Amino acid sequence: MNNKLFVGNLSFKTTQQDLQDLFAEYGEVVSVAIPTDRETGRQRGFAFVEMATQAQAEAAIKALNGREVDGRQIAVNVSQPKSRDGGGGGGRGRY
Repeated sequence: MNNKLFVGNLSFKTTQQDLQDLFAEYGEVVSVAIPTDRETGRQRGFAFVEMATQAQAEAAIKALNGREVDGRQIAVNVSQPKSRDGGGGGGRGRY
């Protein structure tokens, strides 16, 4: 297991500092990233949080998955590496 977590179903009000503070209760937070839409600049409703150790990441998942944050029930899971096959659609598939 890696120490990078995917945090889904975030409120658009949730900030990086909010997540830093929330996850710090379960260990050392190495990084927090909230991706934004390229065109609008708005948050995309999910984030990545990297914890210092696997044990801390597991503790955060156990404690925070399903917890309500800013009025939304968040999902916290181990982040899966991005597929190398270029997935994601884009309308250029074979027909």
